[in-house]
Amino acid sequence: MSHFSTIKTHLREIEPLIKALDHLGYDPDTTNKYVKGFNGKSTGVDISLELPKDTKVGFKWDSNSNSYELVTDLDLWKYQLPVERFVSKVTQMYAYHTIISKTKEDGYQIVEQKNENDGSIELVLTKWES
Repeated sequence: MSHFSTIKTHLREIEPLIKALDHLGYDPDTTNKYVKGFNGKSTGVDISLELPKDTKVGFKWDSNSNSYELVTDLDLWKYQLPVERFVSKVTQMYAYHTIISKTKEDGYQIVEQKNENDGSIELVLTKWES
């Protein structure tokens, strides 16, 4: 029997989460606030996504942990990436967009960005003081 699963994350802000999903080529939807699962059952979420191969996921705010949880029906997960890898990629892009946003607020600019072979991203930032 299929049911919805929630996976804890450390994603705490909606804006960098949406930017991360966009960056990875997904189409986050904040108006369609539910995810369908087995037998057409649905559950409420704050952000919904349709991944390839009819895999449906969402992110829902969890006030107990002050973070978003990934919500999906793991029995229906058909996407090419395992769910752990999907969460890892989203978390990496979330961190990237959080760093970019916070450093711009503090007056820093990106001087160099390198995407390494191991998947990591190296940023060199500078701040000009007067």
